[in-house]
Amino acid sequence: MSGSHAHDHAAGHRGAPAAAHDHKLCVADALAMADAACKVRGARFTDLRRRVFELVWASHKPVGAYGVLEKLREEGLGSAPPTVYRALDFLLEHGLVHRVESLNAFVGCTHPGEAHRGYFLICRQCGNAEEFREPSLAVAIGRAASARGFDARDVTLEVAGTCAVCVGRR
Repeated sequence: MSGSHAHDHAAGHRGAPAAAHDHKLCVADALAMADAACKVRGARFTDLRRRVFELVWASHKPVGAYGVLEKLREEGLGSAPPTVYRALDFLLEHGLVHRVESLNAFVGCTHPGEAHRGYFLICRQCGNAEEFREPSLAVAIGRAASARGFDARDVTLEVAGTCAVCVGRR
């Protein structure tokens, strides 16, 4: 991630007021990072996978598979549910999106290609999901699991609350 916008975004830029956030640039950065990650892995980022990725990144609100399917049908692409699920599975497998379990939805990964855990701050007012990194949290979870003889492989942490923008609106 060499772009300053991508760096700001990964550091929590998602919570910035709409006036300070250029979402087109955000999506362009995400697409560039996804293209690069697929090239490094030799993975095919087909037109359908790319479009599903763009739809997940359409906003910072997690989107469900049927929301993606509906949008594809509106665009005349008429994909069947299994096709959309396969595209989402590809994006998950390659670390390009994360699944937000509590919402049964997907959100774009702000730093694909890097090994990391999915930690999210989910605003119950506006619906945005902000991915964040906290290395000490990963260490604490790993230690707690190891102390119990548990081999933790996948860790997703979802924290529900109110984002800074919505708190400011009160």
